[in-house]
This record gives sequence, structure tokens and C-alpha cells, in this order.
Amino acid sequence: MGVFILIPFLDVVRRSFFENISGTFAGFSNYQAVFRNKAFILAAGNTLRFVGYCIPLLLFFSLMAAIFLFRMKKFGRLIKSAFLIPMAIPVASIVLLWRLLFDSHGILNGLLFLLGWKSIHWMGSSAAFGILVLSYVWKNIGYDIVLWIAGLSGISDAIYEAAKVDGAGELSCFIHITLPNLLPSLFTISVLSLLNSFKVFREAYLVAGDYPDQSMYLIQHLLNNWFREMDFDKMAAASVVNGIMILILVMILKKTWEGA
Repeated sequence: MGVFILIPFLDVVRRSFFENISGTFAGFSNYQAVFRNKAFILAAGNTLRFVGYCIPLLLFFSLMAAIFLFRMKKFGRLIKSAFLIPMAIPVASIVLLWRLLFDSHGILNGLLFLLGWKSIHWMGSSAAFGILVLSYVWKNIGYDIVLWIAGLSGISDAIYEAAKVDGAGELSCFIHITLPNLLPSLFTISVLSLLNSFKVFREAYLVAGDYPDQSMYLIQHLLNNWFREMDFDKMAAASVVNGIMILILVMILKKTWEGA
């Protein structure tokens, strides 16, 4: 951890205070340049919006699916394994699937043509953001389902039986027994889902390139473009800001979990 993560990140922090070419101390000028950059403002806003949509959607649908599969004894394992398939699919195959579905001459536009509707430029319009959210949820839902099922397995059946003897219904058991006992799992799953949300760049990059539609231009796009242009000083400052942003989000989740 120290050699491969901590020490390199500390070096990035050091580089963020120096000019790339001359190597002279620049103070906070690199950070000022980053926050004045319109591309960074756009990318940071889109990244926060992406996280704000993806995490609640993923947590909700994965929890509902986990509860359904946990109670489904006969085919539960088989369906759970099917949910894990997207994680095993190579990125190149996912990109091919995206293009088959959402290309201007793809399957969806073919269906729209048969229905007499106009075709939609899916990856070149604001619809690209929704496709990115859908791809993230589809790829990560199986992983979260496994974690939720692990949390559900730790809840004793005797608690539910005692509650039902006292007249508690399914909804009451879910609110007063299931959810409180899943709080430790909720924090872990939320943090892992948050970290995974910053790994969706590969699919977006291979489909839409360096400069996709503005709605799906994320922090990773910006860092990749700055790396290609060798703007390492701004890239280092933006990386530090990105790390601080992730830390703040994790701390907010932790504070919310402790308060609950």
C-alpha cells in the first residue's frame, strides 16, 4: 500500500505545487488554473451528477433483487450467477454491445424506424448520460447483490418468526428488522459502489472517444486529455482535488451511517 499507492500519491501532491516545465515552485497557481478551467467545472459537475444518480439506483435495485433471490430457494443461485455475468464480460465486448444497441444504425434506431419514429443519436445527445448510468448499474448490480445477500444471511430467522408471532407484516419486518440489520452492509456497499463509479470511464472512452457529448464528459476524460497533452501540473492538481472529493463523499457516507 505504501510503495504502490501512498508514496506515488504523495509525489502527485508535491508535483501539484510545481510547474511542469521549469520545476519551480508555483504555490496554488495550478489549483487556481484547474478551478478556472471550464472543462474541469463541466467534468466535476457531470461526475457528481453521475454519482448522485447511480449510487441510489444501484443500491435500491440491487437490494430489491437480493431480497427476491434470497427468498427464492429453487433458482436463486442460478439467477444470482446470471447477474454476475456482466462483471466477467471484457470491456471490448461491452463496447461492441453498446455500439450494436445505440449506434445511429443500431438495433434501437432500427426498431424506432419500424415504428415510424425518428432515429436518435444516442451517444451524441443528452441521452448518452442515461446510457452511461444504465451501463454502470447493469455491470455492478450483480456484485452488490452478492454483498446484500451476505448481509441478509447474517440476520437470524428467529427474529422474523418472533415478529410475525406478534402480528408484524412483511413491510413492518422489512422496515424494523431487515433495514436496521443491513446498515453495516449498506456502508460497505455504498463505498464500494462509489469507488466503482469512477471506473466506468473505459467503456465511455472506447465508445465516444476523448471528447464525448457534454452530458457524459467526466473527470476521467479530463485527466486523460491532460495526460495526452502533458499538462502534468494541472493533472496533478486535479487528481488531488479528485481524491479529496472522493474522501469527502466517503466521510459523508460514514457520517450518515453512524447517524443512522
